Amino acid sequence: MSKEIKQLAIVSGKGGTGKTTIAAAFAALAKNKVMVDCDVDAADLHLLLRPRVLKQEKYFGKRSPHVDLDKCTQCGICTEVCRFNAIDNGVVNYISCEGCGFCLHVCPENAIMMEEAFSGDWFVSETPYGPFVHARLGIGEENSGKLVTVVRKQATEIAKEKNLNLILIDGPPGIGCPVTASITGVNVVLAVTEPTLSGIHDLERILKLSDHFKIPSMVCINKFDLNLENSDKISFYCEKNGSQLLGKIPYEPKVVEALVNRKTVMDYPCNEVQRIIQRMWEQMETVLTQ
Repeated sequence: MSKEIKQLAIVSGKGGTGKTTIAAAFAALAKNKVMVDCDVDAADLHLLLRPRVLKQEKYFGKRSPHVDLDKCTQCGICTEVCRFNAIDNGVVNYISCEGCGFCLHVCPENAIMMEEAFSGDWFVSETPYGPFVHARLGIGEENSGKLVTVVRKQATEIAKEKNLNLILIDGPPGIGCPVTASITGVNVVLAVTEPTLSGIHDLERILKLSDHFKIPSMVCINKFDLNLENSDKISFYCEKNGSQLLGKIPYEPKVVEALVNRKTVMDYPCNEVQRIIQRMWEQMETVLTQ
């Protein structure tokens, strides 16, 4: 009988809080898991996991107009109706085009067709820590939420195939569409924050999002000792709103050294940070197995 697959999403209300650092550390500690980098707009977990790509697939996330110039009479109707100024007498500016398809419907000569457009790539890789699914969205491309769904689905298939019982998700920052796609249906959300005013504000937003989807949330304060007053505010907010404070990590220059050397903090001498993250993972394991 296959095991129940649990899913943990590590997120942050803003970028730069240390979310990927924690995700990579948990990847080094967790067993029987598949890892997913859902920050497809600016993926960087692969820098620490050192993946060897086994499979690469193209991602088509939108549709773009293609004009049959043999049929086009350059009547100018498509130009008139396009509010994005993306088509001029049958010549498409793909940077400005939003793919709405209005030009297709108004063309009297049926000279315009909507075709799938290449938006990026997704990968299945092997790492020293286990299987890893990640992606790279093209420059300026949209629909990152759809690509997140693609990589999560692939991770679930790998977990079932290999009888793994955990999907470890490194989510994108913020609260937008890719974040929603990253946390929907997970068992626990771990929000990584920092003791700054922007960190507190954005933590509140991400916790409200997880609460909206009725997903249990936990919090990690990274570099908590840089501002003890703000760290206390975060602790009070967690207590007041029912989010468990999983751990507080002090500022440690050795963590930066680890990242520069493309090592997880569990594979580099990072002093007390390693012991704290080890305890955090042990608590998280207990929650995931309940």
